[in-house]
Amino acid sequence: MEPEENIKPHAIMIPVPLQGHIVQFINLAIKLASKGLTITFVNTHLTHHRLMKAQSISENSPDYNIFSVAQKSGLDIRYTTISDGFPLNFDRMGNHDQFMEGLFHVFSTHVDDLVGNLVNSNNQNPPVSCLIADTFFVWPSAIAKKYDLVNISFFTEAALAFTSYYHMDLLKINGHFGSQDNREDTIDYIPGVQAIEPGDLPSYIQDSEPWGTMHRYIFKSLEDAGKADMIICNTVQELESSTIASLQEKKPFYALGPIFPNDFTKSTIPTNLWMESDPTRWLNGKPKGSVMYISFGSLANISRQDILEMAHGLLLSRVSFIWVVRPDITWSLESNLLPPRFEDDVKDRGLVVSWCSQIDVISHPAIGGFLTHCGWNSVLVSSWCKVPMLCFPIFTDQFTNRKLVVNEWKVGFDLSSGRILRRQEIAQKIDSFITEANKLRINLKETRKKLEDALSENGSSGRNYKQLICDIKSKIQQKSKTNKTSFM
Repeated sequence: MEPEENIKPHAIMIPVPLQGHIVQFINLAIKLASKGLTITFVNTHLTHHRLMKAQSISENSPDYNIFSVAQKSGLDIRYTTISDGFPLNFDRMGNHDQFMEGLFHVFSTHVDDLVGNLVNSNNQNPPVSCLIADTFFVWPSAIAKKYDLVNISFFTEAALAFTSYYHMDLLKINGHFGSQDNREDTIDYIPGVQAIEPGDLPSYIQDSEPWGTMHRYIFKSLEDAGKADMIICNTVQELESSTIASLQEKKPFYALGPIFPNDFTKSTIPTNLWMESDPTRWLNGKPKGSVMYISFGSLANISRQDILEMAHGLLLSRVSFIWVVRPDITWSLESNLLPPRFEDDVKDRGLVVSWCSQIDVISHPAIGGFLTHCGWNSVLVSSWCKVPMLCFPIFTDQFTNRKLVVNEWKVGFDLSSGRILRRQEIAQKIDSFITEANKLRINLKETRKKLEDALSENGSSGRNYKQLICDIKSKIQQKSKTNKTSFM
């Protein structure tokens, strides 16, 4: 039998086709390839099409490969695309439930075809041995079992969010989930979590009627992740130590975060699904730490009324700001989302863009605060750049992340006392945030040090990478041994 050190794992990596997941998967692919793994990276046709469009690359470039620069540097990353089951011009967000049902029941057929072709191909050297799929897919355990692959689930959120989903049965037994009359008192029985309020759970668990298409999909995917051989998570041992330790008692669970591009610069691999504005020149003219960056991420929707309240709050506050307003940020069909003359009224101190490179903006010295929806990527980037956060979670894991930012690490404040935005409260919170941000910066120094230390060769994430690769090789060897025995 081949010695373990000679085994070269070949992993197929498949992210959920959403901006925040794609970025983390691409960064992880680079990390794993730089540690000797062969990677076949799979995007959907639509993701590939959007990446090309955002880079202004002609659709008549059939050989376009997002990893070409990485390959030239010597990394063994192959790239391919598959259908998600819908035509390119199908409106996935406008027909959300139909799209989710397709991901539920149809997408796995396309994945099965692709994985089968790769596994059975004679020209795959080394042979495919692992599947690293997004935790938010419902099919990885069936595909991995069919093709005898090591099944690795990649969770792109905090360990606290994972353990909340993992213990939904406990939450249900105790009356905090699954009924129209859920308990509202503090939850103190999730292993590794000292206490969490029901309002800090992921929104799909909070919902009083958790049986819609999206709920079924999310809960089924987390149930499937429980069957994985190992789970990797973009978090840091020292930031969620008791939660991670408790999960590790149940399942091989590896904290590999923060999973950033090498050297924390904008990736040379295209990851953005929108065309970017470059506000660097505008920022260069602003004093250090004077600008508030405002973004609600790549997916969350807020109401037109919320946009108007935010705009009027900014007018009242007099803060300098960059505000990312995606064209699809509301369900509204109106093209003019902002109040009349808003951009004229703020032209010397405010800049509105439809999309930008978040890493480039947050790491700019002029940025002094981040008004954020608390998406996990945003939280990690802001913590790394020591930029305090003003938190307005909207849905999914963002409420859970807010708890970590505000209550646990104390590197941010809440924007609103409830879920309804009011202009006077926004202005007042922004002004008091600016006054008190230095307190948060003291804690941010400590958080940044934990992130930095984790990434060092002998830091927790550095050690976890080594352990993960060792365990993958051991699992491949074990499967190979079992197969040889079964043929005898």
